[in-house]
Amino acid sequence: MVDVRLMVVKVGSSTLVDGAGALDRDFIRSLCDQVAELVARGTRVVVVSSGAAAAGRDVLGFQERPSDLATLQACASAGQARLTEAYAEVLRERSIPCGQVLLTRRDVMDRDGFLNARTTLTRLLELGAVPVVNENDTVSTAEFAFGDNDMLGALVAALVGADLYVICSDVDGLYTANPQEHPDATLIERVEEVDHRLSEMAGGAGTSFGTGGMSSKLRAARAMLAAGIPTVICRGRRPNVLAEVAGGAHVGTRFEARAGAPHEGGRKLWIGLAEVPRGTIGLDAGATRAVLERGASILPVGVVSTSGTYAAGDVVNVTSDTGDVIGRGVARYSSEDMARVRGVRLDVISRFLGEGSAQPAVHRDDLLVF
Repeated sequence: MVDVRLMVVKVGSSTLVDGAGALDRDFIRSLCDQVAELVARGTRVVVVSSGAAAAGRDVLGFQERPSDLATLQACASAGQARLTEAYAEVLRERSIPCGQVLLTRRDVMDRDGFLNARTTLTRLLELGAVPVVNENDTVSTAEFAFGDNDMLGALVAALVGADLYVICSDVDGLYTANPQEHPDATLIERVEEVDHRLSEMAGGAGTSFGTGGMSSKLRAARAMLAAGIPTVICRGRRPNVLAEVAGGAHVGTRFEARAGAPHEGGRKLWIGLAEVPRGTIGLDAGATRAVLERGASILPVGVVSTSGTYAAGDVVNVTSDTGDVIGRGVARYSSEDMARVRGVRLDVISRFLGEGSAQPAVHRDDLLVF
């Protein structure tokens, strides 16, 4: 077996429920059997589980996903207890304790919250428990929601310093095209870099029981490439899939940076994964190359556009000259000031606004490049 000491496993709603939309307890039992086998081999496991809202729909008698937030949160509340107990019951039979951890982005937006969540998860693992993590959908709002558990799983993997992040889906992995529409589409077994071409292959939304599609999984995998954490997207209902992936078998699509590629530290991962972006700055071709190829800071002269309302110190998305999101970082200027200094050299800014105003738009130390 490959040396996987700590694995984060994300399971989507479409994998957890049966054809009628009810929680599939037989599958959960099979999944927990695999987790128990990994634990017995010395691999600690964190499960990031969707399915609370889907389980709640069954409890409350809804046939389809409700469209209003209040009903969705009610479903999540009704289903969360059933979901956690389903895991806890099976793990308890195997003498493995289970700990529930509910998070919203608000919980990890500040650095102290980020570190506290890490401490809680780490201590649970040290005590031999399997943490079962889900977004706290009962209280989260649109502004602070992760939107899908693929990115929540990526955040958890970064929090605990996982050796492997596995996204269990209802598809075998990333294909060259949608296999349902293109029978000749082929599975991409390995990815070292997520570029515009791959993003176009990812498709759109998920099923009626889930919120994420392949595009959300690709965003999460891209973040993990920056973190240096290998990620595998695979079919969750494949028999014994977790042991196969942990053992290094060629299953699904594996995202892993090339040997020697630089990895970002914890603070940058917090900026990129936990913080809510308040706006966007767009770069010209020269600034895009400087950031991607030379590891440079973003200077005002290379900024061609700014959108959104943000203050100095807020996190913003960074887009390339082709419009792709290439990173996320802490802005040194407010949106109002950014509109004034964009396209202007530092010496000119210093001459008219003073030396203290002449600084990078985003410093490299505050920038997570995807």
